[in-house]
Amino acid sequence: MTSLRSLTALIVEPQSGMRANMHNMLNLCGINKIDHAVSSGTAIRPLKNKSYDLILCEYDLGDGQDGQQLLEDLRHNKLIPLWTVFIIVTAERAYEKVVSAAELAPTDYILKPFTADTLLDRIGKAIEKRTAFLPAYHLMEHGNLHEAIEICQIGEEKYRRYAIDFMRLRAELHVILGEAEGAETIYQELLATKAVAWARLGLAKTLFMQQKFGEAEMLLKALVEENSKYMDAYDWLAKTHLAGEQLSEAKDVLVEAVAISPHAVRRLRKLGEIALEAGDIDTAEKSFQKVVTKAKYSEFRDPEDHVRLVRTLVKKGDTKQASSVIRDLEKSLGNFDKTPACRALSSALVQTELGNAEQAAQDLAAAVMACRHTDGISNDMKMELAKTCLGHNLEEGASEVMRDVMSNAADDVALAKAMRVFEQAGRRELAEKVAKESRRQVVELVSSGAEKAKQGDFEGAVSLMTAAVRKLPENPQVVFNAAVAVLKYLENLGWDNQLGEQVRGYIESARRLDPNNPRLVPLGDLHLAIMKKYGIRPPAAS
Repeated sequence: MTSLRSLTALIVEPQSGMRANMHNMLNLCGINKIDHAVSSGTAIRPLKNKSYDLILCEYDLGDGQDGQQLLEDLRHNKLIPLWTVFIIVTAERAYEKVVSAAELAPTDYILKPFTADTLLDRIGKAIEKRTAFLPAYHLMEHGNLHEAIEICQIGEEKYRRYAIDFMRLRAELHVILGEAEGAETIYQELLATKAVAWARLGLAKTLFMQQKFGEAEMLLKALVEENSKYMDAYDWLAKTHLAGEQLSEAKDVLVEAVAISPHAVRRLRKLGEIALEAGDIDTAEKSFQKVVTKAKYSEFRDPEDHVRLVRTLVKKGDTKQASSVIRDLEKSLGNFDKTPACRALSSALVQTELGNAEQAAQDLAAAVMACRHTDGISNDMKMELAKTCLGHNLEEGASEVMRDVMSNAADDVALAKAMRVFEQAGRRELAEKVAKESRRQVVELVSSGAEKAKQGDFEGAVSLMTAAVRKLPENPQVVFNAAVAVLKYLENLGWDNQLGEQVRGYIESARRLDPNNPRLVPLGDLHLAIMKKYGIRPPAAS
């Protein structure tokens, strides 16, 4: 068994007696570098600055967010690396609920009560498996996904007991790279030998990627019928319905999923959005109310959730309750950068419903101004702002906001959605004008960055493209060229750890936004070559 003495551990447990007990058990296992947290919030704060080899987390954290939701937040916001071992501690009576409705599986579960020997055995097995996967994880962390696939193939032969796990990871890497057919082949091979649900879900994803929505839907429906608590299958079934513009069906699927697993904020938010679009105001209101309430216990609160709830209440005609939500937004999220824009738009929606056009116009102007100086505001919120501006004949404000939305469109579908905001307001010509201006904005940004690099101003190119990505994080052309700018800087001026992390994130985003871009492979090769040039290695894990 691998020595555990060098491991770092974080115990997340609200009860002091149990914390001390687990701490002593870890000491008996040979682990002495141990930190404590008493809630999800106190766990996230150190994790923003430090990584741990092992996280031992109680399921019932007692602060409105359980251990499973904490894991989801950590993975979604990439606060823990792939090689962190995350073990949930739970009472036997809660085990079935925890496992069946898990959004993201932890490394392991341990049922209370347990002994130090049991803990040692579980940690030992987890670390042993992690050691086998570390080479692949390191490559993935640095964006070298094709090399990670090759390492997985080697791992299948070298570690036969983990062969299926390596095949699963290899298939998931093909999915990330947009190589649907490569992933489909692996999932079919797995299903030929073992009818596991996750392989069928993986196959459904590859069918979705190939726009075979009918086949994907059949497979996903069968999955949820056979296992009514397989939550990922519900999410993908809803996504498949949306791809076919079946709003009502997508909503019904998520209603069923939320009834089974009621605490997942991202799913509740999606249900609210779909219900609102489908005209089901009651479901939208209930969903967004739950999102706002549950998010109070998360370190990743989003002021836009209050805007969504306000918008729903205004559609319902309940301006009194909507005003109360705005007051809560100001009180509880006043220190967030996005709050001024969210507050101004929310107020404009209420004032519009009340018929106070002059006040609404002032609020809309404030919202447009706030958007101009605030990064991270979603395209959906900006489109709602533009739509409201157009309703008040504030074409200049609507155009300014929508230029950014169109420039930030990830694909033609997103661009068409933005165009419809103008078209539904009877402003087709304005839509075409703004779209043209947005295209010019992107071209000028990218060209300016390339020109600075060409003239040897690598620092200026990075500064310009970094600002561009902050403004347009969903535009694949901008993100790709930002990665190029950073790589040129590193290649010519030397390695910088912060920029090294930055470019890894850009490459990962570029793959997500445009997985079929043929320039991604040479981009990854250049990244790897620069790392080798300066002798940079992936961070070593214990």
